[in-house]
Amino acid sequence: MRIAFIGLGTMGKPMAMHLQRAGHTLAVYNRNRDRARDFEGLESVTVVSTPKDAAGQADIVFTMLTDDAVVEAVYLGEDGILSACTDDAFGTPKIVVDCSTIYPDTTTMLAERLAAVGVDMLDAPVSGSEPHAIEGILTFIVGGKKEAYETCLPLFELMGRKALYMGPNGTGANAKLANNLIVAANITALAEGMSIVQKSGGNPELFLEILAGGGARSAAAEVKGPRILNRDFSPQFMAQLMFKDIKLAGRLAQSLQVPTPIQATVQQLFQMTCNSGLGQEDLSAVAKTYESWIGQTIGENLEKK
Repeated sequence: MRIAFIGLGTMGKPMAMHLQRAGHTLAVYNRNRDRARDFEGLESVTVVSTPKDAAGQADIVFTMLTDDAVVEAVYLGEDGILSACTDDAFGTPKIVVDCSTIYPDTTTMLAERLAAVGVDMLDAPVSGSEPHAIEGILTFIVGGKKEAYETCLPLFELMGRKALYMGPNGTGANAKLANNLIVAANITALAEGMSIVQKSGGNPELFLEILAGGGARSAAAEVKGPRILNRDFSPQFMAQLMFKDIKLAGRLAQSLQVPTPIQATVQQLFQMTCNSGLGQEDLSAVAKTYESWIGQTIGENLEKK
């Protein structure tokens, strides 16, 4: 199958690699060409100069981008995806799949613009971070036409372990924002609990064992807890991207008139974290905000406890 993949960042690069290894023909594009270097010289891969060039060579286009503004530029800008669909000199893709986490209204607007030129669009944001993308165990949360979802299902299964069809365009984006709000709340609660244990003279490493054996067990505790103790805040998912998603979740909730007091608190905590210069660190860096309040580092003097 001829596939275009646009956006070769932390998540997009390993996702595209899975498609290439499965034998599909790829046209890849990234704004920063350095991100595409690992694809140069690979069999059946062409590195192109614009989104239009990528889309014009594909039956199915995947995008994995940072935010609404970038997505709109890639889709609607000069030499964007839509321009390939309206230029007789280029081929027209049948389906465009956006895996970015963006506001649902942006998704539905783009779907309408593409539908007007005969192209189906799926919003298919993913649950998972860089390690899940590398291992090919992402979960795709999909909105759009059921037929387009079924066409793309074999490709989702190459990049992930599950793809769930939610309904029409926008439903995938809605569910992703709700998902990321829960992720952010979990990591914030973990940092808060570990801070209490640290400040009280307890052992935060043993505390993680307590969490693993009870009702407070969570992926945040299992994955991020040890990284906090080991002072590993290298970004699997940057705090500033989570801050962006939390704000979008709040905007969505407000439009639906759903009270979200937890969202408001978590948004403030991530804003503090980003304002402290930690936005490009992993989202678990929210723990550093708590550390600044307790005057201790979580896990310090652990060997003595």
